[in-house]
Amino acid sequence: MGQTLKCISPIDGSVYAERETLPPEAAAERVTAARAAQAAWAARPLQERVDLVMAGVAAVGAMNDDIVPELAHMMGRPVRYGGEFGGFKERASHMAQIATEALADIQVGEDATFKRYIKHVPHGVVLVVAPWNYPYMTAINTVAPALIAGNTVVLKHATQTLLVGERMAQAFQSAGIPADVFQNMFLDHDTTSALIADRAFDFVNFTGSVGGGQAMERAAAGTFTGVGTELGGKDPGYVMEDADLDAAVDTLIDGAMFNAGQCCCGIERIYVHESLYDAFVEKAVAIVNTYKLGNPLEAETTIGPMANVRFAAEVRSQIAEAVAAGAVAHIAAFAEDDGGAYLTPQILTNVTHDMRVMRDESFGPVVGIMKVSSDAEAIDLMNDSEFGLTASLWTGDVERATRVGDQIETGTVFMNRADYLDPGLCWTGCKNTGRGGGLSVIGYHNLTRPKSYHLKKVTG
Repeated sequence: MGQTLKCISPIDGSVYAERETLPPEAAAERVTAARAAQAAWAARPLQERVDLVMAGVAAVGAMNDDIVPELAHMMGRPVRYGGEFGGFKERASHMAQIATEALADIQVGEDATFKRYIKHVPHGVVLVVAPWNYPYMTAINTVAPALIAGNTVVLKHATQTLLVGERMAQAFQSAGIPADVFQNMFLDHDTTSALIADRAFDFVNFTGSVGGGQAMERAAAGTFTGVGTELGGKDPGYVMEDADLDAAVDTLIDGAMFNAGQCCCGIERIYVHESLYDAFVEKAVAIVNTYKLGNPLEAETTIGPMANVRFAAEVRSQIAEAVAAGAVAHIAAFAEDDGGAYLTPQILTNVTHDMRVMRDESFGPVVGIMKVSSDAEAIDLMNDSEFGLTASLWTGDVERATRVGDQIETGTVFMNRADYLDPGLCWTGCKNTGRGGGLSVIGYHNLTRPKSYHLKKVTG
């Protein structure tokens, strides 16, 4: 008998869903079945795998009317935003469109004597460990290209979004993907680590906390199993003196507050040139004061509860510590703030990097804003972080943005936008944000291994 996983709804603290984890022996049998199914799956024509994956994506879309309120119950995102199917489909569609070219053999040369080329060979069985904050979009980043490349996939989803993996497996299997090729599994941490240590998987993709990523790497130590990670973030925005102020405020504050600030590439700190600083803060405060905090099932709600009371407690702690150290909080407590999961979104000024709110990942609806006088000062502050996922630069000068971007320790440089994942680009990070990369051509490279063919035609 396994342990019981419980999804506690942030709406009212009730148990929304619960599932039993698989005992270790049963889990091992399921992974063995995935391995047995992999060769036949990889032997199918590429276009057939693409078509089946996209049919699975469409089947998820057909569930969207049920998925949207389900997400509100599980992790608190307001129903007014319509779920994640747009991004889910966009990412899968792009990976489907580039598959033929991305997975094509690399031709090195052929003449009368030799034929030489490099194939992209699937790893085998891929474990995808997905987070709760964007549970469908983060999962599809790896699930779609892994399957298209010829791997079989085991999906382990976060307890906070317990039903997502189940729905994805149901949809993909209904579209014709064999049950052993794409499985959702409910696993506890010990069983997951034991499977990785036993070389049950050929590649592990993990999105989550730094501690979780470290646990994955410890489990894989000595096995030579590849581990790709996307971990914490403290993404900065930098508003230069020539920026479009209104666009910068609208985009950066939305990037900081959307989804109750629970975005992998959400904006967590903003540096504004001194000439625009006062106006930026004034406009930012005005925007946040228009938000409606409340039950995510109600159409008028624009910001829902955080996914878990303990996540909100960490944000409250960071805010309280900053204010005690001299930071200024600009947003008065909302009437709906219950001291639990329902949290007033907050803008802080007079902040410094001595405060945790400017160093530690907040992953909630709070952002600190600092005044800077030069690119050099902004670059130093943006790099003063253990994380490196994205950075958002605001200027009318592409060359300047490129020059500044080249000096920032980050995985993605945005200019005049933020908090968006372009599937044509590699989604990657540096420092404690992790290693590896998803989506784009590089995503396929990471989900396959190179195999070289050196064929000598003439031996006489």
